[in-house]
Amino acid sequence: MITPLIAGNWKMQKSPSEALAWLEGFIGDLTKINYSHADILLNVPATHIASLAKCLGESPVTLGGQDLSEHDEGAFTGEISGSMLRDSGATFVLVGHSERRQYHHENNALVNRKIQAARRHDLVPILCVGETKSQRDDGHAIQVVLKQLRTALNGVELHHHDDCAIAYEPVWAIGTGRTATASQAEEVHALIREFFVNHAGVGVAEQIRLQYGGSVKSEN
Repeated sequence: MITPLIAGNWKMQKSPSEALAWLEGFIGDLTKINYSHADILLNVPATHIASLAKCLGESPVTLGGQDLSEHDEGAFTGEISGSMLRDSGATFVLVGHSERRQYHHENNALVNRKIQAARRHDLVPILCVGETKSQRDDGHAIQVVLKQLRTALNGVELHHHDDCAIAYEPVWAIGTGRTATASQAEEVHALIREFFVNHAGVGVAEQIRLQYGGSVKSEN
């Protein structure tokens, strides 16, 4: 049985003090519901991780970064290394989010190096894949996702299903109010599992956690 991973990406939202106030209320709300069937992850700005980790204490909620450098250390002004994230209290990190690809021109080769950096520092990379509207309209969604998987995971050895997670996030659905249908998401998820059969073996393919992202809300 695969334990679902429910993750929220905060993007560039909330100051550290606002984040602490929100998290205190969130922890209180969690005590009122049974969420033992799923793992809960918050991908927050790197500046927030250390203080939120202290606030969480023994809570099962986990923290992740939203990006990391391909480099472990050095003269790379403004970058955040995997060791910095891990030491601050993160256990996951997003890699290859469409906004990083679009606004910072990150390509699949760079995403590959970032995944390897995450693995070096014992962070679970959540690889984001997904097609644009024009790519889907042209019938190229499957080819785009497969290329992203092949290039991003080239040379990355996965021995356990928790060594990585995959988030299918069609670019046309992120923040647009449009949401993929269940059949569209299931088609891509089936493709991803098939890819992992060859890349990491049946055991990993059957258990690796796949997510959907893009205009998700309580109603859908």
